[in-house]
Amino acid sequence: MALTGRAALLAALGAVPVGIWGPSWTGILAVDVPLALACACDAALAAPVRRLGLTRSGDTSVRLGESADVTLTVTNPSGRPLRAHLRDAWPPSSWEPGTEVEASRHRLTVPAGERRRLTTRLRPTRRGDRHADRVTIRSFGPLGLFSRQGSHEVPWTVRVLPPFTSRKHLPSKLARLRELDGRTSVLTRGEGTEFDSLREYVPGDDTRSIDWRATARRTTVAVRTWRPERDRHILLVLDTGRTSAGRVGDAPRLDASMDAALLLAALASRAGDRVDLLAYDRRVRALVQGRAAGDVLPSLVDAMAGLEPELVETDARGLTATALRTTPRRSLIVLLTTLDAAPVEEGLLPVLPSLTHRHTVLLASVADPRIARMAKARGDVDAVYEAAAAAQAEAGRHRTAETLRRRGVTVVDATPDDLAPALADAYLALKAAGRL
Repeated sequence: MALTGRAALLAALGAVPVGIWGPSWTGILAVDVPLALACACDAALAAPVRRLGLTRSGDTSVRLGESADVTLTVTNPSGRPLRAHLRDAWPPSSWEPGTEVEASRHRLTVPAGERRRLTTRLRPTRRGDRHADRVTIRSFGPLGLFSRQGSHEVPWTVRVLPPFTSRKHLPSKLARLRELDGRTSVLTRGEGTEFDSLREYVPGDDTRSIDWRATARRTTVAVRTWRPERDRHILLVLDTGRTSAGRVGDAPRLDASMDAALLLAALASRAGDRVDLLAYDRRVRALVQGRAAGDVLPSLVDAMAGLEPELVETDARGLTATALRTTPRRSLIVLLTTLDAAPVEEGLLPVLPSLTHRHTVLLASVADPRIARMAKARGDVDAVYEAAAAAQAEAGRHRTAETLRRRGVTVVDATPDDLAPALADAYLALKAAGRL
């Protein structure tokens, strides 16, 4: 229980005439006794806080950058109306900076025996689970002189999922996939592809596609059409070690890697391939296996929601051993990791032959666009030194990428905005070449 600012203001206003015209104990009592009686009556008429019933409903998941609405239902079982201020507390990252006070505080009036609903709109700024904290209610009497305050634990969790901003590229990649898959007029032919059907020869077709046995049984020349192989296995490996914590722009490298992995997973599942996920640094952080095509994307998004970079050096040998146990047959292993020279030369290169011997390996890395801008900068001494440092860094990445390519690894090195479509293009190129 507590006095409100209104009670303090009335006491101050009453003390002014007493101090001017009749400073005495009688004057003080003449002001304070009625005020105390009014406060006591106000407290008695204020609805009790502890007996209130509170329940939650609403959204349980939201993509990063979008809004989630959580509804709080307040039930007043007492015989007195509830006039209250309410604070619905959540972690600071549940709102954009500067908006949490307005979003979490509510005014409400609940008549006796009735209920009211309040909606708290969350707009999280980080991935992961956001757990509701206490709900604090301050109940006022009809005069607003006295208040009762109490808190309730009302559990609720909102899972903040990766934003999947690269989904805007999915329609164009699916169109390319349909071309490769033989569902449009552009049909592909190549080593490692599956026979699809026979059709009549038209001028311009590759003569090597003519099926002479089928032609002998028909009155027209027949040619074979091909489509990329289906039911291939793809393992997406997210490196969650210290290099994934480096920030490129406003987000860590891990976020860009996850976005690229989601686009590739959506594309590959539409192509009829099976997609698994492994997140690893020194231990398994997430593992998704054996999901049906319709469940792949939701499962990956849910598994990625709680992933955070770990400030430890990635155990490349342990990562490789885990990947090999996860993929018993020939697969496409997509490593989303760094191209920095030291981690690759000391960690990945010694264990790379065990991967490339059995599997097709594709390595995707997030490049910092600021490095390219620095390399082009001129104008003063500092800019020239920065350009030299940037050029040296770029040359180091190119040497590392070339070393990996010589060992049979397909390398994709792109900025966060370009990594997802570039990785999807590399997958389609491997599929068109029959290397999956």
